[in-house]
Amino acid sequence: MDFSSFNFEPALQEGLDAMGFEQPTPIQEKSIPVILQNKDLIACAQTGTGKTAAFILPVLNKICQSGSSSLNTLILAPTRELAIQIDQQIQGFAYFLGISSIPVYGGGDGVVWEQQKRALVTGAEIVVATPGRLIALLAGGKIDLKSLKHLILDEADRMMDMGFSDDILKIVNYLPKNRQTILFSATMPPKIRQFSMKILNQPEEISIAIGKTAEGVTQSFYSVYDTQKEDLVANILSQKSYEAVIIFSSTKEKVKNLYRALRKKFDVEAFHSDLDQVEREKIMSAFKNKSVKILIGTDIISRGIDVVGIELVINYDTPSDPEDYVHRVGRTARADKEGEAITFVNPKDQYKFTRIENLIGMEVNQLPLPEGMETGPTYSREPKKSKSGNKGSFKKKPFNKNPKSNFKKRSNDQASSQPQQSKPNQEPNPSGTAKKPGRFGPRKNVVDNGE
Repeated sequence: MDFSSFNFEPALQEGLDAMGFEQPTPIQEKSIPVILQNKDLIACAQTGTGKTAAFILPVLNKICQSGSSSLNTLILAPTRELAIQIDQQIQGFAYFLGISSIPVYGGGDGVVWEQQKRALVTGAEIVVATPGRLIALLAGGKIDLKSLKHLILDEADRMMDMGFSDDILKIVNYLPKNRQTILFSATMPPKIRQFSMKILNQPEEISIAIGKTAEGVTQSFYSVYDTQKEDLVANILSQKSYEAVIIFSSTKEKVKNLYRALRKKFDVEAFHSDLDQVEREKIMSAFKNKSVKILIGTDIISRGIDVVGIELVINYDTPSDPEDYVHRVGRTARADKEGEAITFVNPKDQYKFTRIENLIGMEVNQLPLPEGMETGPTYSREPKKSKSGNKGSFKKKPFNKNPKSNFKKRSNDQASSQPQQSKPNQEPNPSGTAKKPGRFGPRKNVVDNGE
């Protein structure tokens, strides 16, 4: 099917034609009819599948049909970056409709606060907000939400992880009960289903490829020591003139350190929570415009960054949550493009990576380290066992219910008469321990020997 099958208003269809939208993605194909029928909806689909358009397009169509200019739709998003991105997409789709939207998020100065408050009071058909800033504005009064027809929660699982469930329930108390509520999420843990029962009314459910990565992504990994990572990432980046690369690290401190190491040779920027809002917007704009080629960040950029044409994603640290891997990898191969995802796996993270493989339903190809680099750790998909051979097996001493026997005090004579146990001699460090690797030559073309 194509977008004309939805019978959108001519002005909206004209906008889609101008933007080159022809065929809907699976999540759009299934979600749009449900939303047009005014039913509540729980939709689950991986990142990069067109979820934003799936809820924006039918809502814009209904606003266009109603002819109303009052506040119609509230979209809640977990981060300011995602709120800004959704607002930008609304502006693109609504170009021929005359429908206005405004992003409401924290991090700005007093001028931004007044602008957001004025827009909510005077009216915008669609508001895209982070929960914390919206609650602060609602607490000030003078904001009328009685005309609201749609409540949309985007990246609901992320909002739950960030502790926004209570804030969302507070916001819901300001809204009319007679509304359509739509919940989009990349994953569907039990807490999302439990939460949805509080705010949705007999919702339809749609699930698309949960936990699967896009088909256009070539996935691989290196088994490395932490001391090898910096040189390895530099080697990878030097093999090709990349136009858009995202490197994910586990902490903002590692992001800063890697940025300092790479900025001498590469066009790179660091993106982390210590930057103020103006700096973050400036960096993200430069990355989208390709004036910055490489972006280093934490999982703050694993969701809500819609940049078509990202060629390479590097997981500098293996993500602890397998679902975070899916979100990170989902930054590439968007809009039916192709991309590459490379993960660095150190010895202690091998079990994490096995869990990732279990989630995505495939074994990821291991690449040999570049020529000139010292050997990395041996990778094993088998769970580690204790020295006794039984993982985690031990016996507890029985607890005597008589407190006197459990906590009997020793006299000074008894304490002094008992000889102190000496510590056993420690075994010397094995000679095979890997040394800190040095510099190495260019990476050779990799051939999968397993094929």
